[in-house]
Amino acid sequence: MKILFATTNEDKLRELQAISRGLPVELWSDGRDQVAEVGDSFAANALLKAGAAARRISGWALADDSGLEVDALGGAPGVRSARWSGGGVAGNNARLLRELSGVPIDRRGAGYRCALALCRPATAARPGDALVVEGACRGRIALAPRGSNGFGYDPLFELPELGFRTFGEATDEEKARHSHRARAFGKLVPLLDLLARAEPV
Repeated sequence: MKILFATTNEDKLRELQAISRGLPVELWSDGRDQVAEVGDSFAANALLKAGAAARRISGWALADDSGLEVDALGGAPGVRSARWSGGGVAGNNARLLRELSGVPIDRRGAGYRCALALCRPATAARPGDALVVEGACRGRIALAPRGSNGFGYDPLFELPELGFRTFGEATDEEKARHSHRARAFGKLVPLLDLLARAEPV
């Protein structure tokens, strides 16, 4: 069963393809994601993107919205994670370290959160379908970036399950087990298995 993953982020596509390996689904992307993220939550933004993509291809589409929530910053950058600094990944990470300057390690708690929306448009024969699941992982923000794996804030996000190594230091397999995106996707697995059995493609 083929499902369009509505993203222009090749890192996210590769990560979800790794997470879904072994399942009877094939995730692909056409490199188009032209929907403005105007929702006030990760779930709302994921639904906007998945719904638009599903209508565009008249089939199943999956979309994600995810980000970092830092306790000491009142949950920021949150839904603005990707565009927080206006300076891309490097600017975002620099701003995060700047905002947390002087904050001790025991007060640098943070969480990654991901919402995944799976949609199919309505037809004359059936109503449309939409499902949103969320996943999260809790850790803390490192005092300095470590590791070159992952993307986004990964070099600054330490996870207890990894012995407080950052996602930037984690292997792809470790991230596929522990990440917020993996935990969200895990909630879709039973449904995807059922859909793959029912869909003709």
